[in-house]
Amino acid sequence: MARIAGIDLPKNKRGEIGLTYIFGIGRAVSQRILTECGVDYDKKVSEWNDEELNAIRKFVTEKITVEGELRSERQLNIKRLMDIGCYRGLRHRKGLPVRGQRTRTNSRTRKGKRKTVAGKKKVTK
Repeated sequence: MARIAGIDLPKNKRGEIGLTYIFGIGRAVSQRILTECGVDYDKKVSEWNDEELNAIRKFVTEKITVEGELRSERQLNIKRLMDIGCYRGLRHRKGLPVRGQRTRTNSRTRKGKRKTVAGKKKVTK
């Protein structure tokens, strides 16, 4: 079993896809890693020998920010935006969409479940 950055890579996947199971590594980065380590993209993770696995593991740990370190870095960036009080930071603080999406309709993922507000009652004679 290939274990890189604390993640067990799926054995039956191609190397290019298997590396994307690590948080912070997408297709382009996985291709770059495999090219620099001299491993074929189409080679399955289970077919990697110890040398290839060690080369990939070394490259990922030394040159790429992944998993917990990347998550904490992202959280610190968001906290910094909120602390300086910029527009994006305020949107994060209020739990609204940050990148200019409309909020009159949609944006349910950020806002959560609808909170119904009752309409004004009509006066009866």
